[in-house]
Formats: sequence, C-alpha cells, structure tokens
Amino acid sequence: MDIGISADQRQSIAQGLGRVLADTTVLYAKTHGFHWNVTGPMFNTLHLMFMEQYTELWTALDAIAERIRALGFPAPFGGTAIASLSSIPESQGHPSALAMVRELMEGHEAVARTLRTVFSLADQASDQPSADLLTQRLQIHEKTAWMLRSLLEE
Repeated sequence: MDIGISADQRQSIAQGLGRVLADTTVLYAKTHGFHWNVTGPMFNTLHLMFMEQYTELWTALDAIAERIRALGFPAPFGGTAIASLSSIPESQGHPSALAMVRELMEGHEAVARTLRTVFSLADQASDQPSADLLTQRLQIHEKTAWMLRSLLEE
C-alpha cells in the first residue's frame, strides 16, 4: 500500500482511530440505553434528544471504521475489544435523568480528548482525510457536551 503515508504512521493513526471507534461505540450504547430508560419530568425532551444523539453516533461509527480500513487495518469490533480500547466506563445501574445527562456530557468530553490525541498523529503524517474526520467529530462532540452541560446549569 502506497498512499504517501508510511506503514508505521498509518498503523498509529489506525490504532488511534480504533480508540475513537471504541469510545464512540460505548457512548452510542449508553445513549441508546438512556433513551430507553429515561424517566421523570424531562422524559419527552431527553427521550427525543437522546434519540437524536444515538442516531448521529451510529452513523459516525461507519465513517470511523471505514477510515481505519482505508488506512489498511482491520477495525476493532466485539465487546471485549471495544471495552479494552474505550476510555468511557459503562453506566452502573439505572441513573436518574440528570445523572444520565452528566454521564453523556462526560462521555462526549472523553471522546473529544481521545480525538485530540489522534489528531496530532494525523497532522504529523499529513493525513488530511483522517484529520478532516477528526475535526468534524470534535465539533459534534464539543457541541453536544455543551448542550448537555447547559441542561445541568441552574
């Protein structure tokens, strides 16, 4: 494979994107689970917001995995692999609505941190497609974290 990025650089970027994929997968599953289980006075608002968020995350999974494949590496999958790569913890029990909002906010912030670590690898390798994907994902995660954070303010 000769796309102008060394094999070592492609591997480092693909591994980083694998962590992004894992974080996104865990955040997707958590968001979808919260959509199913949210209760309380904000039910309708949160139920619909969580649906919008998990739909966006679901779509993003494919773009991230396909970029890993375009770099020449297999995309990680399966519960054990995803759990070992993700920086986002599973939710414990059935949190309250506001605790769900806080967990999702923290999850989006965690993905943003992971994205930033991979961005520097893509930038150093002049991997513009990966950098573009990472930039787009950063904008979405930072905006979503802000929106969720706003729900927690009094």
